[in-house]
Amino acid sequence: MARENRPQRKQEQDDGFIKKLICVNRVSKTVKGGRNMRFAALVVVGDGNGKVGYGQGKAKEVPEAIEKATQAAKKGLVRVAVVDTTIPHEVLGKFGRGAVLMMPASEGTGVIAGGPVRAVMEAAGIKNIRTKSHGTQNPVNCVKATVEGLKSLKTVEEVASLRGKSVEEIVG
Repeated sequence: MARENRPQRKQEQDDGFIKKLICVNRVSKTVKGGRNMRFAALVVVGDGNGKVGYGQGKAKEVPEAIEKATQAAKKGLVRVAVVDTTIPHEVLGKFGRGAVLMMPASEGTGVIAGGPVRAVMEAAGIKNIRTKSHGTQNPVNCVKATVEGLKSLKTVEEVASLRGKSVEEIVG
């Protein structure tokens, strides 16, 4: 019965978001009758124009886990400060033991990043950036550290308004 509903879900998902599947883990729980297998999915969703979010979903089937993760990612969208096609300044995002260093890059550099970090950047619409992941290669921690770093970015205009100064005074 669930298979009949799947094609309808695929049509509903066409909403202008960029969806990237980062990883799918098979998790097993040993019970009296044997092992129960479940799947955990990590998905990144973005609009390609400065909004990005991630979500995790768990279910007995892979497509259901991906759908749950996508819904969770849409709920947790955050705005990212983007200047042209890169970030406004260097930032270090941390989560757990994972740290991701993100540095702005000139036009034509492209996205220099590892797998999970690259997916976050592409979903957010950042086209030129250099990154380096430190501490862990766990995809979940890398994605969380990247999003934490992107959330902490501020443009010159935002800093000027916070300090009550003009942009010229900040740039100097």
